Amino acid sequence: MAAGPEHRSAAPRRPVLAAAQSRLSAQNVEVRRSARRSRTVSAYREDGRTIVLIPARMTAAEEKRWVERMLDRLDARESRPVRGDEELSARACELSRKYLGGRAEPRSVRWVTNQNTRWGSCTPSERTIRLSHRLQGMPDYVVDYVLLHELAHLLEPDHGSRFWALLDAYPRTERARGYLEGVVAARLPSPRESH
Repeated sequence: MAAGPEHRSAAPRRPVLAAAQSRLSAQNVEVRRSARRSRTVSAYREDGRTIVLIPARMTAAEEKRWVERMLDRLDARESRPVRGDEELSARACELSRKYLGGRAEPRSVRWVTNQNTRWGSCTPSERTIRLSHRLQGMPDYVVDYVLLHELAHLLEPDHGSRFWALLDAYPRTERARGYLEGVVAARLPSPRESH
């Protein structure tokens, strides 16, 4: 029986095993194919593995190319220095000036390691913002979006229409939200695993 697209999408996970590719064999890489994914490819690290998410229709050669590309991107991202709390606070002030007219003025902005279900949090009464350490290593536009989201809470505590109107000023809101939704979806068990 020929392995058509239906057959490939029925097996969403498979390890990349390539004896000739020392880089791939030295790293624990898992490729997850999705029939819902049409063009985008993403990757992240989890529990000592690299997970690469690709469309189900990709050929083996395309998969190999994209895995290499995503490993390069992750390596480059992880080699960048992580912003400290002072730099994060300075970035928050810069974003407030640029997108919120400087009206959102946090007293403190810092990274925390105890937020595993939220990307960030804001306590308007104390004017404090905390970002999950899980954001470290994500693209800058994603970290900026989460910072802006929490800054907007200093002006509008709930997620009403005025809150979202504040975020309309940031041109990458939808892209950043999509990125974060993809990360969350990729970490959920597949339908096959949940049975």
